[in-house]
Amino acid sequence: MFKFIHKKIRFSGGLIVITALILVTTLGVRLSFKFLNAQTKKDVVPLNQAQDIETELAENKKSLEINTGDTYGRLLSEAKIETSTAEAIFKAAAPVYGLEKIRAGHALELIYNDDWSEPKKLVYKIDSEDEVAVIKNETGAWDAAVRSIPYEVKLAVKSGEVRTSMYAAAQENDIDERAIIALADAFQWTIDFALDPRAGDTFKFVYEERYLDGKYIMPGQVFAGIYINDGKPYDVYYFSEDKDNTGYFDGAGNSAQKMFLKSPVAFKYISSGYTTGLRYVEAFNVSTGHRAVDYAATYGTPIRAVGDGTVIFAAYNGAYGNMVKIQHNGTYTTQYGHMSKFAVKKGAKVKQGQTIGYVGSTGFSTGPHLHFEMLKNGVKVNPLKEILPPGQAVRAENKERFAAEAQRWREALK
Repeated sequence: MFKFIHKKIRFSGGLIVITALILVTTLGVRLSFKFLNAQTKKDVVPLNQAQDIETELAENKKSLEINTGDTYGRLLSEAKIETSTAEAIFKAAAPVYGLEKIRAGHALELIYNDDWSEPKKLVYKIDSEDEVAVIKNETGAWDAAVRSIPYEVKLAVKSGEVRTSMYAAAQENDIDERAIIALADAFQWTIDFALDPRAGDTFKFVYEERYLDGKYIMPGQVFAGIYINDGKPYDVYYFSEDKDNTGYFDGAGNSAQKMFLKSPVAFKYISSGYTTGLRYVEAFNVSTGHRAVDYAATYGTPIRAVGDGTVIFAAYNGAYGNMVKIQHNGTYTTQYGHMSKFAVKKGAKVKQGQTIGYVGSTGFSTGPHLHFEMLKNGVKVNPLKEILPPGQAVRAENKERFAAEAQRWREALK
């Protein structure tokens, strides 16, 4: 049984209507999800305070598709918009977003008055979260704002069993590829999806599906998920304690986000069948224990830094070929070998997840792959077995609120 709950959220300058699809159990337990606050990622620039923005259900709308080489001026000229009107819209938008930055693959939406004689609004979607809207007010002047895109949001609960890969399991269960990538990102500090998954693993998660004008557009925030790996369950819950501590936590309120990612290759690049070519190398020489993990992937696959740090080496290094070395702190260093090319230089400060180079086969290598090493106090250690402390846990004063929200998501995952 499903129940729709409608809620209007007022932002400065207007209203957006969000519809949440709430799953009701057969026992009649209603889940009242409080996820809307997590969606406000940045402040919007208000329009004229006297003017409300409502989601138009039916409009006189014309969409101008942006192709390579198109400019704002050319598109509005081809749409037969008077030059003075086009200039007025452009100038009004400039303080909040320059329309000279429009990109191919997007569109300019023109909304006209009832008789189609002139436009009353222009909308351009900047990215998946925000749009710039320029609206003609009662005085005939134009007001502009960057605002959150007014998606209709429904909650989806999906699950699957891994036979060959989680990516294949998603396809078998009609799960949007982008949603399964988002789920993998939620577990990226806990599970190495190149090496850890086993046949028979299962997963289940709850996330947003976003709609515009009644049409499915894309998945949104993943709110909770459980992955059972080789019989051991791992769970994560999205929680916003405050602006400085928002992200994924385990069931006890410990941060799921750690100092290092489990894999230097993102799930979306290893999810389509490369798992059969992955191999774990554990060899020894006479001087010291050597631990390394080889990630087989196609030539040019992006390689990411597993943690924040400083690049202390980025050059050709004998058997390693093109190699990057990152100093993370006084204890840990990581090394990435056989790259086809670099994306950073020596001395650069890098952030966790940042692309530092691309998979290749330089140096002593028989095929394209990434040779990944971790050093602890100068000694190579097994990166797959290194236990790292989590980030900031939910504070004691917020544990009750976290527990209540996590319990609601557990009920959904049932």
